[in-house]
Amino acid sequence: MADGDGAPEPLGPESLYRRCDPADLPFTTTAELEDLDVTVGQTRALAALDFGVRIHNYGYNLFVLGRAGSHRRQIVKDFLKKQARDTAAPSDWCYLNNFADERKPIAVRLPAGRGANLRQDMTRLVEELRGAIPSAFESEHYQNSIAEINQDYEERHRAFMDSLQQEAKQRSMNLVQTPHGFAIAPVRDGQILSDEEFEKLPEEEKRRTTDTVQEMSEKLRQHFEELPKWQKERRDRIKNLNREVTEMAAGALIDLVKERYIDFPKVTAYLDAVREDVLDNAQDFLQQQEQQSRNPLAALMQRRSLSRYEVNLIVDHSQNGTAPIVYENNPSVQNLLGRIEHVAEFGALVTNFTMIRPGALHRANGGYLILDAERVLLEPLAWSSLKRVLSAQEIRIESLGQMLSLASTVSVEPEPVPADLKIILVGERHIYYLLSEFDPEFRELFKVAADLENRLDRTAENTALYGRLLGTLARRDKLRPLDKNAAARVIEHSARLLGDSEKLSTRLSEIGDLLSEANFFAGEGSADVIEAQHVQQAIDAQTHRLDRLRSEIQEEIQRRSILIDTDATEVGQINGLSVLQLGSFAFGQPVRITASIRLGEGKIMDIERETELGGPIHSKGVMILTSYLTSTYASNLPLSFAASLVFEQSYEGVEGDSASVAETCALLSAIAAVPIKQSLAVTGSVNQHGRVQVIGGVNEKIEGFFDVCKARGLTGSQGVLIPRDNVKHLMLRQDVVDAVRDGRFHVYPITHIDEAVTLLTGVRAGARDE
Repeated sequence: MADGDGAPEPLGPESLYRRCDPADLPFTTTAELEDLDVTVGQTRALAALDFGVRIHNYGYNLFVLGRAGSHRRQIVKDFLKKQARDTAAPSDWCYLNNFADERKPIAVRLPAGRGANLRQDMTRLVEELRGAIPSAFESEHYQNSIAEINQDYEERHRAFMDSLQQEAKQRSMNLVQTPHGFAIAPVRDGQILSDEEFEKLPEEEKRRTTDTVQEMSEKLRQHFEELPKWQKERRDRIKNLNREVTEMAAGALIDLVKERYIDFPKVTAYLDAVREDVLDNAQDFLQQQEQQSRNPLAALMQRRSLSRYEVNLIVDHSQNGTAPIVYENNPSVQNLLGRIEHVAEFGALVTNFTMIRPGALHRANGGYLILDAERVLLEPLAWSSLKRVLSAQEIRIESLGQMLSLASTVSVEPEPVPADLKIILVGERHIYYLLSEFDPEFRELFKVAADLENRLDRTAENTALYGRLLGTLARRDKLRPLDKNAAARVIEHSARLLGDSEKLSTRLSEIGDLLSEANFFAGEGSADVIEAQHVQQAIDAQTHRLDRLRSEIQEEIQRRSILIDTDATEVGQINGLSVLQLGSFAFGQPVRITASIRLGEGKIMDIERETELGGPIHSKGVMILTSYLTSTYASNLPLSFAASLVFEQSYEGVEGDSASVAETCALLSAIAAVPIKQSLAVTGSVNQHGRVQVIGGVNEKIEGFFDVCKARGLTGSQGVLIPRDNVKHLMLRQDVVDAVRDGRFHVYPITHIDEAVTLLTGVRAGARDE
């Protein structure tokens, strides 16, 4: 190494923070601005949504990829509302009783609003039948007809008995009634023979009398054997009469309902089945009110029996003019597929078609169903049930107990409903890629991915749109409007959240939270609008609530419990920079990196890796810097030293390659025995050719070292080296910018490791010679 120039100039304050000039915002307060769709900047995702919604082939459901806080559900809902405006409301769905097999209710599709009409029509029909059928059975015509049938039966029976009695008299017999029925007995001189008298008769006469008794008894027996047949004939005649009377009372009423649904064969077939059932069960309508009042159980049973004529309207779109947009917050199996309820009666659980309840898939059928992917995956059997619906293209109601073969209660098996809807899953990107990798059905069923942008280009046009967006968020949450200075401060903070001065954050939940908190401070100050000072108060309060650990680390550095030097020089020792991420709060922490050198065979030992505290990316960085050193300084001969690198006072894992520039400089310092300025800290990763590469968390890293220097007193020699490619990411705190403006702190952009060596040692990095 040789003395000389070659060190880059420090950045000016204008490079450290990109301001948003309030004069560039075309409003005084956001109250003047029109609302803006929260989908601003999501052109790619909206194009995917538009394609996925309009294509109707199998499997073209959507997965919306976006980070939490990006208003991904709201973006989807707003888009779908626009699409649904031009889409008519889908069909109503009803479950009707299956009179052929009550365990398998019938699913019926009707145009929107007609389902409610059918339910009303059937309710009205039952009420009319409850009045018309009893009236018909109380009519004089019916009573006379019943009397005629009964009289005919009685006359036939009486005629036979009279004929048999007449025959008995002619043959000296008598038909007598006993406690056990009728019997034939011999008569002499008008008196029935006793057993003693019968035994005194001559044998021939006894034989003739016995034969006569047996003959006539056989006729009597045959007659009584015929009586059940006569009774059946009588009942059949009464049944036919009842059907005729019921048909006269109910037929016209049912036909009136049937005429309204003549275009729906399934409904007309159902009404034909209703007609037959009413004709066969007219007695269910004949309960008298006074009997019901005296016997509540009878009233309950009649209501139960008549409930088979009800219409279970599970989906009613009579009040909807467009396709439904449903978001299911709790996507359990029952909430998705629907459920079958049971009630306890006389110690048993019973159910019927009226207890079928719809799920989110039914309510969204013909429209759109939005689900959180993570919640679906966490619910037992919900994911497999959803895939089964999409694969079979039908919604079949099954209870969780039935799926697991745990339920033994008698239930019903509703006819499945055809599934005609779009499923939109919303979730993190890693969930999408995990499902794509490990679930072969996923890519067949969710063929469209809509990837939401995390950021927006910070152009003049987009900055103006962002002002409108802030006004929209404030009105949506019923907050005070922002003045232009406050809007400018929020726009600057949006860029800071991304760590990029050329971008704006689309994580609207964070921006919305900031506005809510700024609105609180505006209220505390009795202000009519949110001002820049209120926004800054909210930012400072957010930081203060979360920076306990940062404050403790800074305190330990000042107390020298954590060793960080900010002056003097040391050989083989350098200040690196790291970032700690705790939830949503990130902060920078300087860390001492040391290198030791000794005679050896060119091995550079990474102590972090050897102790299994170093992650794979950090280990890769050490290997890359080793490759750089060997190719640059020992391309013809092997290195003749051994070295070791370590993060001092690190007691947890180390990951990332952003310290590789610092580690390289520490090694070169140890090899050349040239001291490094401890007033400077370094961040950046190095490649095999010595070029310094971009790293993350640059703002937090600079501020972490600045806070240490500020606490000890800024001397004007302190500063931070960062990759030149990170300059566009700088959005530093105001106190850092002010210190740079006053020449009390410096930020140096570097492109190559040689520039870092020159700045850190004051000695220009030389070129290899012979």
